Amino acid sequence: MTQRSGSADLPLHGGRVPKWLGDRMTKLGTVLCEAIIHHYGRDELLRRLAHPFWFQSFGAVMGMDWHSSGITTSVIGALKRGLNPLSNELGIHVCGGRGAHSRKTPGELLAIGDRVGLDGKALATASRLVAKVDSAAVQDGYDLYLHGFIVADDGRWVVVQQGMNGDARQARRYHWLSEGLKSFVDQPHAAIEGEAQGQIVNLTDRRAEKARGDQIELLKT
Repeated sequence: MTQRSGSADLPLHGGRVPKWLGDRMTKLGTVLCEAIIHHYGRDELLRRLAHPFWFQSFGAVMGMDWHSSGITTSVIGALKRGLNPLSNELGIHVCGGRGAHSRKTPGELLAIGDRVGLDGKALATASRLVAKVDSAAVQDGYDLYLHGFIVADDGRWVVVQQGMNGDARQARRYHWLSEGLKSFVDQPHAAIEGEAQGQIVNLTDRRAEKARGDQIELLKT
C-alpha cells in the first residue's frame, strides 16, 4: 500500500554542483544511510526520505544550501552513486534522477526486479502512476523534471520527484511512500505543504470522485 507523504516548495536555482561537493555528498550520504539501516532498518530509511522536512535537512547536512531546489537533484544523485554499489549488502536500490535519467526509471526497475526477484513490472507501473498523478491529477502549475525511485529488496519503496514553475521561479518536491496507500487517485496524499500558487485542480481530492468518474465516461463516448 502507498501514500503520498508530503511536499515542499523551494526557490528554483540553476547551475551545477561542483565535483568536490558532489563527492562529499556521496560519501557522507552513504555513511548516514548505512547507519540508519544498521540501527533502525531499511523501512525507517524509506520513511525518513519520504518526509519533506527530513529530506531537506538531510541534504543540508550533506552540504547543499538548505533552501535550494538543488537539494533534491544532488541528494538523489549522491545516493544513486553511493548506495547502488552497496545494494547487495544494504538491500537498497536508487533509480531515476533528473531529465533523461528520470525516463530510465522503468527500465532500471525491471532490471532490479530480475536481479533480486521482485515484480519489476509492478514497480515500473507504480513509478508511472506516481508521476502521472503529480503531473496530471494534481494541476498546480509545476512541471515535473525529476523522478527518483528508491526500492528495497522486500519491494517497499519511496518516490521523490520535483516539478518547476518557471514563471514563479519556484520548485515543488513531492514525496510518496509505499506504506499505507489504498488508491493512487483517491486521497493518496498524507500532506501537501507550500505557499498557495493560484487556482489548483486537485482530482485526487475525495470530493472530486464524481468528476473523475464523469471524465472516464466522456472518454468512453
